[in-house]
Amino acid sequence: QVQLVESGGGLVQAGGSLRLSCAAAGVFFSITAAGWYRQAPGKQRELVATITSGGRTNVADSVKGRFSISRDNAKNTVYLQMNSLKPEDTAVYYCNIKASFTDYWGKGTLVTVSS
Repeated sequence: QVQLVESGGGLVQAGGSLRLSCAAAGVFFSITAAGWYRQAPGKQRELVATITSGGRTNVADSVKGRFSISRDNAKNTVYLQMNSLKPEDTAVYYCNIKASFTDYWGKGTLVTVSS
């Protein structure tokens, strides 16, 4: 059974930084694509960043230059480094992996950026 557990969310002031982590279990993590999505109150879930099994990354224009995604296959973990945070980055952040043509999701971690 695939399990994803996110951590690292919290309250931060605008301009601050946070690093989110997502630990995966029950899957051959090194061959999966992984990503981070977010959902702000009253809005649809949106893509933040993705990383392929080979390490190629894609970052949404709204966070480009501020956020970066990385992975540590030895730890079965994907990270989202968030710098220069803005109040509009406030959302629940979800980890996603794609394995065997199936999407798996974590339960989410709340990031709140105060102005």
